[in-house]
Amino acid sequence: MNTKLKVEHLSKVFLNKRGEKLKALDDICIEVDESEFVVLVGPSGCGKSTLLNIIGGLEKGTEGSVKIDDREISGPGADRGMVFQGYSLFPWLDVRKNVEFGLKMQGVPKAEREEKAKKYLELVGLSGFEKALPRELSGGMKQRVAIARTLAANPEMLLMDEPFGALDAQTRVVMQELLAHISAQMKNTILFITHDIDEAILLGQRIYVMTPRPGRIKKMIEVNIEGERNHNTLVRPEFLAIKRDIMDMLWAESGV
Repeated sequence: MNTKLKVEHLSKVFLNKRGEKLKALDDICIEVDESEFVVLVGPSGCGKSTLLNIIGGLEKGTEGSVKIDDREISGPGADRGMVFQGYSLFPWLDVRKNVEFGLKMQGVPKAEREEKAKKYLELVGLSGFEKALPRELSGGMKQRVAIARTLAANPEMLLMDEPFGALDAQTRVVMQELLAHISAQMKNTILFITHDIDEAILLGQRIYVMTPRPGRIKKMIEVNIEGERNHNTLVRPEFLAIKRDIMDMLWAESGV
């Protein structure tokens, strides 16, 4: 298996308004193989989003290195597609044109753009909504559009920052199942961050558990759950055993 992403000894230090140093990340080492779904799970404020932004090229680390295919990341690039909790859709464009937008910026011909938009809207279950405006969609549907737009650009790797965090519990499970299905079908390379333990286990092939700030890697866990991942997975014994392990680790770090 080829290593797609390698983060080595990455640290990040911020300066607050008083000029004091605050360490957000400390000696982070992770790897993501090609076509692998890896999840980072940890408490709010542990630096998960900071780490993803560094991998996405939106921020720079203070120490260490981040490489895609052994190339050092120097900034944002078309090889990485990012999906955030906010949908970031253009409110004046309909669904199809939102999905096509990145392709249009890349100079992809109109007929090819339309074909790709159709393909990925079918994949996320939004056929028939091509002409709808974002204000006419539910939160889950908006996030489906955002995922379709990112997939249409054909990035080498998806970086997903708590994309389902703003959804209600039932819609969130539906979206998790959809993403698990898409990942299994498309063999995308995905790094997904969340503070939700159930979500991490349901989606990930491997999970990196992070400590509270400064964020460190506490442990890497292999998720050996066979078969299709869906809501029934949440009550399987092997799922509950992994959940108990992660909860014990996070509880021990909480200082309570």
